[in-house]
Amino acid sequence: MTEHANAVMEALRKVTGFRKVTEADSITRLGGLTNLVHRVDVGADSLIVRIPGEGTEAYIDRAVEIHNAKAAARAGVSPEVIYAEDESGLMISETVPNIETMTPDLFKTRLGSPGRAGKALAKLHTSGEVFEFRFELFAMIEDYLKVLSTKDVRLPDGYHALVAAAAPIKEVLRAADTPLAPCHCDPLCENFLDDGKIMWIVDWEYSGMNDPLWDLGDLSVEAGMDAAQDAEMMTAYFGRAPTPAEMGRMVIYKAMCDLLWTLWGLIQVADKNPAEDFWAYSIGRFERCKALMEAPDFEGHLDAVKHG
Repeated sequence: MTEHANAVMEALRKVTGFRKVTEADSITRLGGLTNLVHRVDVGADSLIVRIPGEGTEAYIDRAVEIHNAKAAARAGVSPEVIYAEDESGLMISETVPNIETMTPDLFKTRLGSPGRAGKALAKLHTSGEVFEFRFELFAMIEDYLKVLSTKDVRLPDGYHALVAAAAPIKEVLRAADTPLAPCHCDPLCENFLDDGKIMWIVDWEYSGMNDPLWDLGDLSVEAGMDAAQDAEMMTAYFGRAPTPAEMGRMVIYKAMCDLLWTLWGLIQVADKNPAEDFWAYSIGRFERCKALMEAPDFEGHLDAVKHG
């Protein structure tokens, strides 16, 4: 077996019922930018084994993640957690059968997928579950900047100026005083699993209590949704057409998620994560944030939120 396969099997043997398993029928590497994620099939059983990536403990609280993953399963939007370790971050969960792992292209080509994602997020947000951790955008920007201050990596030119330009947005969002909800907070397309009828959501590393429209704005950015897809997602989410203020918050979070994830990408650069070109990722997100904030209709969305 490969080194990764050995680690996966060692992890699997920690689960009751699998402690004497020496060989799997198949071990399949799945997606994951920072972690080692594998599907393991043993007879009729199929499990997902997630082994955390090196360095992730600097910015992810695994105990919080585990609590929230179990709460999301209770909410009916995520697979059951079979085994988890607070200290190591190892997590083993059920496999969802007959699904497609979503991508930006699949969100464009799988009929109804933006709507199914909107319904799944609504189910989570209205579940009544309470997540640990408060996902607070501007506090997290400060935290990521502190992490980066200890690493050998430079910020894109103009990043601090863009943060300063976002200060009025912070005040508008604060004044809106939106009730918090349990949110995924990192809705990459690949964290959505679609069986054609129901969308499932996985990977709760960054989850917390947040303005629920963060999830919709961030997913729109990750999936590269156009106006029609945004409308489908938002209408399915609310069960009606969104108000201008609701649409405005979603659009604002499109820009703000790029402001935050620019820094996350730079942390991956500093940690020499080989999963992809994270410098290009960070610059791309930074430039997109600027473009969104400078777009002619952005002030209109901000005004809509101001006036409720």
